[in-house]
Amino acid sequence: MYRKLIGLAFAFTAVTQAHAAEVEPQQFVPLTPLQQQSAAAHLTSKLIGEHHYKPIALDDAMSEKIFDSYLKALDPEKMYFLQADINQLKEARTKLDDAILSDSLDLPFNIFNLYAKRATERYAYARSLLAKGFDFQQNESFQYDREKEPWPKSDDEVRELWRKRVKNDWLQLKLTGKDDKKIVETLDKRYGNFLKRMAKLKSEDAFQIFMNAYTTTVDPHTNYMVPRTSENFDISMRLSLVGIGAVLEDKDDYTTIRELVPGSPAALSGKLQPGDRIVGVAQGDKDAMTDVVGWRLDDTVALIRGPMDTVVILDVIPAEASPDSAHKLVKLIRKKISLEDQAAKKTILSLDDNGVKHRIGVISLPTFYEDFEARRKGETDYKSAARDVSRLLNELKAEKVDAVLIDLRNNGGGSLTEAIELTGLFVGSGPVVQQRDAEGDTNVMKANALGVAWNGPLGVLINRGSASASEIFAAAIQDYHRGMVIGETSFGKGTVQTIVNLDQITHNQTPQYGELKLTIAQFFRIDGSTTQLKGVTPDFSLPATSDAEHFGESSYDNALPPMQIKPAEYHASADLTDALPILQKRHDLRVAKNKDYQNLLEDLGEFNQQRKKNEISLNEAERRKERDALEAKLKLRKKEGASNTGKPTPNVSATPPVEDDMDLDSEEAQKKQDKKSKDTLLYEAAYALGDQVDILKSRQNPVEQKTGKSWRNTKESLVQ
Repeated sequence: MYRKLIGLAFAFTAVTQAHAAEVEPQQFVPLTPLQQQSAAAHLTSKLIGEHHYKPIALDDAMSEKIFDSYLKALDPEKMYFLQADINQLKEARTKLDDAILSDSLDLPFNIFNLYAKRATERYAYARSLLAKGFDFQQNESFQYDREKEPWPKSDDEVRELWRKRVKNDWLQLKLTGKDDKKIVETLDKRYGNFLKRMAKLKSEDAFQIFMNAYTTTVDPHTNYMVPRTSENFDISMRLSLVGIGAVLEDKDDYTTIRELVPGSPAALSGKLQPGDRIVGVAQGDKDAMTDVVGWRLDDTVALIRGPMDTVVILDVIPAEASPDSAHKLVKLIRKKISLEDQAAKKTILSLDDNGVKHRIGVISLPTFYEDFEARRKGETDYKSAARDVSRLLNELKAEKVDAVLIDLRNNGGGSLTEAIELTGLFVGSGPVVQQRDAEGDTNVMKANALGVAWNGPLGVLINRGSASASEIFAAAIQDYHRGMVIGETSFGKGTVQTIVNLDQITHNQTPQYGELKLTIAQFFRIDGSTTQLKGVTPDFSLPATSDAEHFGESSYDNALPPMQIKPAEYHASADLTDALPILQKRHDLRVAKNKDYQNLLEDLGEFNQQRKKNEISLNEAERRKERDALEAKLKLRKKEGASNTGKPTPNVSATPPVEDDMDLDSEEAQKKQDKKSKDTLLYEAAYALGDQVDILKSRQNPVEQKTGKSWRNTKESLVQ
């Protein structure tokens, strides 16, 4: 979100210019399309036109959308092109379809070349500013999100934008304690590295960006992958990548951790968390730190990857800290991430709410994994999410928990089969999800469970990062009224994709055409509605920690709209809608006294306020004041947390996770325990589920009390 900057005196001018001369990059050479790229584009358009779930004609109207998408991909913050450039390109608005269909990609490549020329000019200007220094006593501000702003109208206007950007980059480094000489060296190298990368661009880079501008205009999940990108995708799908085990994304020039893979070096370190920003990467203790701010995401990922058992050191800005705060260095040893590392884990939370005690079993499921190859070979003990959860449920029943909470936060999906089988563990046999193809044919997919593995109170915890298979499971549990869905509205991805290898279609022996990820169907809930765009709305809401405007299906301009089809035949139990006001009242009373919960609400409010403000001061005194206030607040919270003896402590199950707590010394065990206790939303979800347990007990009739049968419907009772 924020950039970086600081001031320099004239005395450093000679040093800066000397350093700039050392890293002077080559000039960008205009790119031209290759013959196979034109063929791949034409073939892609044919596949989309004939096989996409909602085919859209590639015509002038579509060309205009592709044009806008292409410019947004190249210059999202409108910091490179001038309005005059856009005017110059206006004739291309209705001709990009012709470029694809006529096998001549000169036009989109010309647009890319103009972008590269402007980007090179902007960064060269940014480097020139480093010799001049800045006055940080002025009261001016930097607008860090320009997506909705108009294009700059003149060279003077765009130079002013870049002056403020560089000033912010400088001030940010200054506030971390770097001196002027080091700042000039860092920023000059950063901007120079961008120019070097521009000079090394290849035709496949331009082609990849243009093709994705086209495919994502059709829908957000239809993507084209050049052979190199396709290879990276295959590696991630096989889960055989050697690295640190973090899912990364590009946010405002920062490589940002979106999620940590359970059992990975990044997760086990306890030193990283979602939202952390990686600003530098070093290969071992003796290697120099490489500044990666502003790098392309795939280049940063390539730097973080490496041979197994080698060391990588990350320079990180913590998620909760201001970009002006001090960084931290995190040393990790690269390991191979396997299915075993991502397996479901269980924990038991022992809760005491004003003398009322509950034991809530929590099963964390990071992905709907399945060893497809082992299952195909007929191996009976293949790895499976549903199988692992079934085993954990049996253990939780033996440990006499009062309720089970399935934690699907940031679970982006996985195997559809596993989602269906997992649903069957709680509802028995019956329909789980419907799938409708491009021809309008609907297939009802059913669970074939012989019985339920858990028939007691159930909760499903979701957030904005819960998508696809997670939404199918949560929606089915909700439609059957089998359990309470807790959290925030899910991602909203209700479409089905398949991978099409263009080289296989053309019988091409040498990979050169790439692959197409194509949307071919849509999921529907068993009640006939869909999770597409809308997501799953929780029965019991917790604060939204994600920015729905920029994350989730609804953040896409061209997401497929939701539809309604005929419901499947299923039998739901009586819902507990009338109990929700009681749960809400108990929740409100409880969180009013919960300092961690109130701190979370305060942070979310401040984040939303800052996002709407969309600017940051370039006055050093004001920035120091803001940074010091934030650090003081975090320090106070840490102190309050250490003295908060009334916070419930999780009772870790005897079943070891990736590392058994019993094998750790007391200090390390306490660190892990403290980390778990900070999951405020998990605890509140568990408390809400405990409240539901109380309500269910109060409603249990004498017959149920004698027989011990579930309060759930007759069908579920019969299959026990």
